[in-house]
Amino acid sequence: MTKQGRVFVICGAAGSGKTTVARYLRTEFHLHRVITHTTRLPRPGERDGVDYHFETAQSMAKLHLLEAVTYDQARYGSSLEGLAEGWQQGQDDVIVLDTKGALTYYQQLGARVTVIFLTVSKLAALAHRMAERGDARPAIESRLHSLEYQRDLHLPAELRGIAQVVTNDDWATTTKRLRQIVGKTVTD
Repeated sequence: MTKQGRVFVICGAAGSGKTTVARYLRTEFHLHRVITHTTRLPRPGERDGVDYHFETAQSMAKLHLLEAVTYDQARYGSSLEGLAEGWQQGQDDVIVLDTKGALTYYQQLGARVTVIFLTVSKLAALAHRMAERGDARPAIESRLHSLEYQRDLHLPAELRGIAQVVTNDDWATTTKRLRQIVGKTVTD
């Protein structure tokens, strides 16, 4: 990899606002979005190479993945090439991962990683947000009962003292907290 760039890893349970926060950080701080790979089918309106790189099992196996996980019967992963792309352009990166991926990034990249863990005060809000973004009811039910969802509801012990926890109940409060975290890191 070229420049010793930083990467902001956004994690938390489904519906916690990871994609919205990542989009905000890209706009506010001009961060490069690392596009991850998945074997799941696109949701309505999603585009290959924009939302995800939609892969087959065979094409996924050929990638140079920094981390990979199976979530709700689909594979997800991020490639080393995707991470280096932003750094080669002189930008820091932002990526949305699950907590297991966030821990892997921290273990492999150390102080170059800032983990931001999103949570909400009321867990019922998560299912409501999934429905609002267009997830089908069976997919929501499957996700709510998955082991990965249960794992990502709470900050894992391995990330305590590492991750910055942001309660994403109110957008104005969330963005203020994000500016504190990312603004300080980008200027360090």
